[in-house]
Amino acid sequence: MYRRQRGITFIGWLFLLIPMAIVVYAGIRIAPVYLNYVKVAHTLEQTASESKADESASAGGLRASIARRFDIEEIMYPDAKDIDIHRDGQKWVIEAKYEDTAPLFSNVSLVIAFDKVVTTGG
Repeated sequence: MYRRQRGITFIGWLFLLIPMAIVVYAGIRIAPVYLNYVKVAHTLEQTASESKADESASAGGLRASIARRFDIEEIMYPDAKDIDIHRDGQKWVIEAKYEDTAPLFSNVSLVIAFDKVVTTGG
């Protein structure tokens, strides 16, 4: 029949490459948001491990330690005030539950929800 037809057409390439390009672009836009989350999670884990040695840790002391680490790591969002610190029996529970957005195209954004919980003490 068509002995000379081989390969894929230009329109076929467009149908393959455009979705792949959108996924790669979304990954590029999401990467800073996840890097920020990694910094937040690392900060909470460091604060928890530091306060395990200190039996007299208080919510104010934990929040001040988190605020100092956020300043050092240059974490702008979430703020140290947004971190929930509460007592659960003998343990302190430090929870960072927040949403962050990554703009994709003009008025389209990706919303990513994060929830990191760390327990310390007791």
